[in-house]
Amino acid sequence: MTLTALAALVPLLPFLGAVAGLLLGRRAPGFVRPLAVLPTATAFVLAAVVAARQGTGAPTDAVHKLTDTGSVPVYLALHLDGFAVLIAVLVGLVATCVQLYSTAYLRDDPRYPSYAALVSLFTAAMFLVVYSGDLMVLLVGWEIMGICSYFLVGHYWETEAARTASIKAFLVTKLGDVPFLIGVFALAADAGTFRISGILSAAAHGRLHHPTVIALLLLAGVAGKSAQFPLHTWLPDAMAGPTPVSALIHAATMVAAGIYLVARLLPVFTASAAALAVLAVMAAVTMIGSGLAALAQDDIKRVLAYSTIGQLGYMAGALAVADRDAAVFHLLSHGAFKALLFLGAGVVIHAAGTNSLTAMSRMGSLAKRVPDAMWTMGIALAALAALPPLSGFFSKESVLRAAEHASAGHTAHVPSAVGWTVFVAGLIAAVLTAGYATRLFLLAFRGSGPEAPDHGRQPVVMTSVLWVLAVPAIAFGGLAYRELPDWFGGGPLGPTLITSVLGTGLALVGVLITYGAWKAATATRLAVPAGAVVTADGDPGAEPALVEAEAIATHEAVYGDIASADDPGDPGRLLLGRLHRHAAHGFHLDALYTALFVRPVLAAAQLVRFLDREVIETYVRGAGGTPRLLGAAVRKAQTGNVQTYLSALLAGAVVLAVLVAVGG
Repeated sequence: MTLTALAALVPLLPFLGAVAGLLLGRRAPGFVRPLAVLPTATAFVLAAVVAARQGTGAPTDAVHKLTDTGSVPVYLALHLDGFAVLIAVLVGLVATCVQLYSTAYLRDDPRYPSYAALVSLFTAAMFLVVYSGDLMVLLVGWEIMGICSYFLVGHYWETEAARTASIKAFLVTKLGDVPFLIGVFALAADAGTFRISGILSAAAHGRLHHPTVIALLLLAGVAGKSAQFPLHTWLPDAMAGPTPVSALIHAATMVAAGIYLVARLLPVFTASAAALAVLAVMAAVTMIGSGLAALAQDDIKRVLAYSTIGQLGYMAGALAVADRDAAVFHLLSHGAFKALLFLGAGVVIHAAGTNSLTAMSRMGSLAKRVPDAMWTMGIALAALAALPPLSGFFSKESVLRAAEHASAGHTAHVPSAVGWTVFVAGLIAAVLTAGYATRLFLLAFRGSGPEAPDHGRQPVVMTSVLWVLAVPAIAFGGLAYRELPDWFGGGPLGPTLITSVLGTGLALVGVLITYGAWKAATATRLAVPAGAVVTADGDPGAEPALVEAEAIATHEAVYGDIASADDPGDPGRLLLGRLHRHAAHGFHLDALYTALFVRPVLAAAQLVRFLDREVIETYVRGAGGTPRLLGAAVRKAQTGNVQTYLSALLAGAVVLAVLVAVGG
């Protein structure tokens, strides 16, 4: 079978699995799990075969014209190169692990068939985005992911938090998609084609007439999809969905799509220094702001959500300094350890059974009961903190290396100020990342909270998936940073002496400061009366998904008080001081958006409703009522009496004669 035929099967198989799962979910429930796992696993194997056969060779293209639009035709185009096939392997690996994990995690969920089908469709859409060589076809996968995320985040639709989070995710990402769509059309109008190869050729030869406008329009969609400031607020609330969905969205789909798009179209962005500056500032604010917010969260999944936002900021920063290789390297590395972190959090949810959606301040004695989660999450958190020799160290140092190179003015088309912005923000974020990663591990596995109820041994499927993902979290960076340049195009990757000393040193500073704050906070907590600490016990027999659904349901209005602001044992409170309360609520961006946008829109809607019902409808009723009254009057005049008719005619003639006489 040809390489292009194999690549075409990769998105097709999970799509067919999704259709079959929806059709057979109720009629033949025994087939639901095989239809969820086998097509996705097969697609992963085929993606690996495609990657092996494509290798470091020249890009492979296959084109079939779908339709003539009258101006710019749309092609079903397939484009395979080094970084596209490697990202497809990541998508397949994470999606397969998520589907396997979900068979145990949602074992007793009555909506598992629709859930599994949507995960398969989500996976197929991301494969389509990765392999597509035409922007219109890519846009199809882009939008399908948005729809799937709406349904998956709202899986526990009976809870207010899930309903609100799904609507918020849909609306915020669509807010970015509107200018994104305009940018796609403007780009095609300038380049004369939707094909990515044609667009890159136009950018290389200076045929784009409005590069800054186009790049900024595209960045709006990227900010929404990849949760970058200021459109990042949907991602922490999206934790209302099942934990495996969070792993899929954060590690391999949805949020990775925006970074992938900028990486694929990077020459379009490097054609505009203003666009690179905007991207750099957006990345810098995202990295630092998300790090501070993560230090103040008490919910384990929200910490991980903010960490995803921050790591996406690193990738965006690498793209701002025009280093696609470093961005994609960090995307691949991050995908493995972030999936591990979320799936490990799912095991913790099952083990802790807390009523506050795994509030870390309410966990205790988990280390001995979930050793698999503790060790694997410890590895993943060390990779997140970029400690050597784990994968995160090599990929994050590649980003810092690219920024340091650009700050010295050695990168074409990139102002040195852009390089300095990304470099300084990346170093600050390194301290913050190490801090919240250390805090998460200490609170989740060494916490002094009340002892959580024992739910027994965790399912083997769930724990084995953790160890599978631990392998790339440990080994990928060290093995890949020397080989990936041949796949990506030859640029240098990995650390330099300066970035290694600065990055690793600052990460260790973050670890040590957080550990010291935790020791001090623990001592303070021991001095607080036991009755001052609120505890919540879960049901020892509950399944993980049911515990999570109950946890969401018991949160106050979309997670209520999401910070452990009154917990004296939280090192984040000690580290952030007065900033803690603001960071815990995402620096009140949601409140700002509510004041600036939500309330005015609702007020305008109320005004339109009033005008429609009380004004326009009154005129409509009047317009219909007047002929009705005239008809009733005329109907009463039709008596059938000839004398009456003659009298009326005579009276009318007299009236007309009088009017003529008076007028004359």
